[in-house]
Amino acid sequence: MGKMMTGFMGWIDARFPLTKMWKEHLAEYYAPKNLNFWYFFGSLALLVLVIQILTGIWLTMNYKPDAAKAFASVEYIMRDVDWGWLIRYMHSTGASAFFIVVYLHMFRGLLYGSYRKPRELLWIFGMFIYLCLMAEAFFGYLLPWGQMSYWGAQVIVSLFGAIPVIGDDLALWIRGDYVISDVTLNRFFAFHVIAVPLVLIVLVAAHILALHEVGSNNPDGIEIKKIKDANGIPKDGIPFHPYYTVKDIVGVVVFLMFFSIVIFFIPDGGGFFLEHPNFEPADPLKTPEHIAPVWYFTPYYAMLRAVPDKFGGVIVMGGAVLILFFLPWLDRSPAKSIRYRGVLYKSAIALLVISFVVLGYLGTQAPTPGKTMVARIGTIVYFLFFLLMPIYTKLDSTKPVPERVTK
Repeated sequence: MGKMMTGFMGWIDARFPLTKMWKEHLAEYYAPKNLNFWYFFGSLALLVLVIQILTGIWLTMNYKPDAAKAFASVEYIMRDVDWGWLIRYMHSTGASAFFIVVYLHMFRGLLYGSYRKPRELLWIFGMFIYLCLMAEAFFGYLLPWGQMSYWGAQVIVSLFGAIPVIGDDLALWIRGDYVISDVTLNRFFAFHVIAVPLVLIVLVAAHILALHEVGSNNPDGIEIKKIKDANGIPKDGIPFHPYYTVKDIVGVVVFLMFFSIVIFFIPDGGGFFLEHPNFEPADPLKTPEHIAPVWYFTPYYAMLRAVPDKFGGVIVMGGAVLILFFLPWLDRSPAKSIRYRGVLYKSAIALLVISFVVLGYLGTQAPTPGKTMVARIGTIVYFLFFLLMPIYTKLDSTKPVPERVTK
């Protein structure tokens, strides 16, 4: 049997680099030996992506992308399809879980300088993944054809109309009609199910390949490839398999425990994961009392509303995402990791987190003069973190960075 398996693997390797891929990306891919809790979120993001794809495939088997039948088909999935309610809740909760994991993954990058040289392209791939996730969430949000789905899409698409010269034509092209209609639903379904997932999978593959080319960062921000033994193996590295595959399994188990609790006990997330107006069918003649996007878009929505001019708000909202692409070139600190940075960077990142969370909350609330003022302050703090980064990271006092990784 052993000889048969060896021969079979040899036959495959002669035609497909299976063993080579196993060695390069798992068994002989050396990762830093001091990766901590924050490094769970990359593998968890991949897990949630698989969950979303599989549950999405099952949902499309019974979903009808038709304005007259979409809401009823979702109700049919929830009530009549075997385990349909579980698959639907896994998908809706999975969307929020995806953004929670990705936000924590990005925050890890800010903590330990994972966007710094030589990982600039890795960061850019990650940011394109983030943009695709936003597009995927936006297109998928309309599909249940509930009240908030309909009116949320109406508001977001109308923002494109604020762009000078091409705005009206662009909004018309996105909708495919003069209002959100069956045509819009069909094209959003096509983008959500086919176009964006294909791009997303390619970007994820590119992200992983780029990571394995330059190597994983670590909490010390030290390049382990610089110090190798006589065999060319990093002295501060350990094989990804079995050490980190086993460690990631622990993270997956803990994540699935919390994920299951939400699905079985609070699948709507208290109105944050599934808004209560979305349990009503879309009605073009009845506007919800307060229109707001899902929680993972609310920080940018608060920035949008903080600007009096509509086009200015669109510029600010778009700029809040695009400025993240330039992060590798804004940071001038000699230290990558927050472990060795000074009080200026630590204070700045704390203010960034506070402003982002406050903006996220304000985006869920009906606007008032006081809340709008707080949103403007939060927006300024958010942008100052990036715009002033070349200054405060250069002036910041840093600790000496060790040559070898620590615990």
